Amino acid sequence: MLENLLISINYFPYKEKEHKKIKQGFLLLRIIILSIFSTVLFTIETKAQTTEDVIMMNKKQWCNGLTYSYNSWSSYWEGTYKRTNDNIGIVSAQSVMFMSNYGIKNNLNVMVGLPWVSTKATAGTLQGLNGLQDISLAVKWKALTKKFAKGKISLFGVGELTTPTSNYVIDFLPLSIGLGSTNISAKLIANYQQKFLNIRLAGTYAWRSNVSLDRTAYYTTQIIYSNKVNMPNVANYNLAVGIHKKYLLVDAFVNNMTTLGGFDMRKNDMPFVSNTMNSTNIGVSSKYTLPSNTHISFVGAVSQVIAGRNVGQATSFTVGCFYANSFAHKVKSQSIK
Repeated sequence: MLENLLISINYFPYKEKEHKKIKQGFLLLRIIILSIFSTVLFTIETKAQTTEDVIMMNKKQWCNGLTYSYNSWSSYWEGTYKRTNDNIGIVSAQSVMFMSNYGIKNNLNVMVGLPWVSTKATAGTLQGLNGLQDISLAVKWKALTKKFAKGKISLFGVGELTTPTSNYVIDFLPLSIGLGSTNISAKLIANYQQKFLNIRLAGTYAWRSNVSLDRTAYYTTQIIYSNKVNMPNVANYNLAVGIHKKYLLVDAFVNNMTTLGGFDMRKNDMPFVSNTMNSTNIGVSSKYTLPSNTHISFVGAVSQVIAGRNVGQATSFTVGCFYANSFAHKVKSQSIK
């Protein structure tokens, strides 16, 4: 899904040309303003959850919504060497994602997501791509909640399947909209809350299928006469610390993605779908419910890549709105614990 987009928007060296560099001051200011605004907007009771958080829908409660995401970069890591490339300028990607979440039980939720993605570069001759990316189906289970050290600790398990919904081009990085693999991932989440303080630690392992190229040979560290590419699996780790109140959640987070295999891009060569793509990013996310109408919620986040390997040093932001309703006669209000 979007993870495929973020790790594919990395780098594309081309012939050297001068271009007029676009100033990012207004973009960064807009991101900060949107982040502050979104911090005043979201929910616990309406719950526009993702597989990353620990919010659960009640039984027979259904939440639907849309999010908009934007990320861009001009600097990237070619292996471990950080550089820029005037032939592509600033590479950006934006996406609109539909998300739906249904509570089978109070401790068992099913989620579906489908993003539309568009990419572009501000310089050079490369044309961006757009289209539907990877549909996702996830099941989130709250396994237990126990009192611990004057607070409560909760454990969650998440299983997720993502697969492409269209035959989009994958061999055109960094302007491909995804990597084209079918992924199966397993995630474990431990969450601790004491009064308003919330600490969350999560780890994910994703198995990725092989992909096919529209050519009969390619080069990794050696020439391979095939159109089949073995994709390395991926591990992801996330730590979030924040303040969780009845209507407002604010978290600061650090996220690390590590490709378990692959290889570095060669100097001044194009990137490849099975490259090693590692990144560490930090950011702030927020969620808020309207006290006057708890069916409506808003979400916002801003993040920055601070270290990487074969990826762009991207700045990203997300905003979204969700609506929840219930098929039960009476739905009890629910906390995240």
